[in-house]
Amino acid sequence: MIIRKFESNLLNEYLDCKSEISNFLFVQLEQYGDKLESIESAMDYAISVEKGKGGFVLVAYEHDKIIGVVVMNKTGMSGYIPENILVYIAVHSDARGKGFGKKLMEKAITETEGDIALHVEANNPAKKLYEKLGFTNPYLEMRLKK
Repeated sequence: MIIRKFESNLLNEYLDCKSEISNFLFVQLEQYGDKLESIESAMDYAISVEKGKGGFVLVAYEHDKIIGVVVMNKTGMSGYIPENILVYIAVHSDARGKGFGKKLMEKAITETEGDIALHVEANNPAKKLYEKLGFTNPYLEMRLKK
């Protein structure tokens, strides 16, 4: 597995494969995913050079085929909210259970400066992986949708 990191300094390379990466996430996130435009928005935020934005996109390849993707966004809220939020992580359905998700998470943790937050649904099987990697759930999240 080869992992490629896209940041703002690789904007042109990112733009060349943006559609492939976003479509991969749209399909592989299954019931835990979002609309394609929301996925692309989070990816663009990660690659942005605008003040207050940033992060990175990790893409894992095996035999020139995408097998996993991570989208990490900076929150811009250091000190009171974790500096980063893992927005998306997905592994191809044919590659699940083979350790690729763990390797992607470990790489994402290594590449990130500061604390990391993530949201995971209680019934998502990936929750166990996150707990093994040291993520905890000290808060109950509540949302008001308008």
